Amino acid sequence: MIMNRKSLKLVALFAILGTTAFAQNTTDADAAAKEKKQHEELMKQDWACLKCFQEANAQVGAPKPGEQRVVFMGNSITIGWGNLNPEFFEGKPYINRGISGQTTPQMLIRFRPDVINLKPKVVVILAGTNDIAGNTGYTPVETIFGNIVSMAELAKANGIRVVLSSVIPAFDYPWRKGLEPVGKIADLNQRLKNYAAKNNCVYLDYYTAMADERKGLKAELTYDGVHPNKAGYLVMGPLAEKAIATALKKK
Repeated sequence: MIMNRKSLKLVALFAILGTTAFAQNTTDADAAAKEKKQHEELMKQDWACLKCFQEANAQVGAPKPGEQRVVFMGNSITIGWGNLNPEFFEGKPYINRGISGQTTPQMLIRFRPDVINLKPKVVVILAGTNDIAGNTGYTPVETIFGNIVSMAELAKANGIRVVLSSVIPAFDYPWRKGLEPVGKIADLNQRLKNYAAKNNCVYLDYYTAMADERKGLKAELTYDGVHPNKAGYLVMGPLAEKAIATALKKK
């Protein structure tokens, strides 16, 4: 993935953008090592990366009359969407607030400045796979689910309609092999689906359209088994649009 320097300049200074920033000039191994080192340094200084969008958020004005603003809260899968398929966001009142590598406690800490303060009509939350991968240590599915619910409750308390995205399939994590995430992803997705049905949220099911026979991510939709390629985002786009439209109709 290639970094969109124009729209994501500040994020490039602080966020760790998966393999995107290094894809052209280094090997995957070198990129992973460099990313890990940068991530470790970043976490020492700003664990939730509150500075990542600080300046960008300050420049976001109040929604215009009739504006149906949507914030996409997530990790590398969300920020990567803006890099590989920028057309999805262009000309729309969509704000991308994904930070690569993040887990749900980090997102929960930055939820107010990066979502609530931007006053969207809808938030699309895509989170949890990095928790399952252990990016910030062991976290049981129940706790991951609870963190996502906390974000949903914060949104609802501030009049923001909630779209809860399924975790997309992953058979294994290339940066932490052998964790067997398939069962945990299924468990988390079922919890999110049940919660959405009972709490007036929209459940956005990416998983069903993207899973292969092993319950991993279809090879044609990914470049590493975890992150979508452009073809993957082209599958996700219409599903997200439909979920947002449904959320906007909710009272």
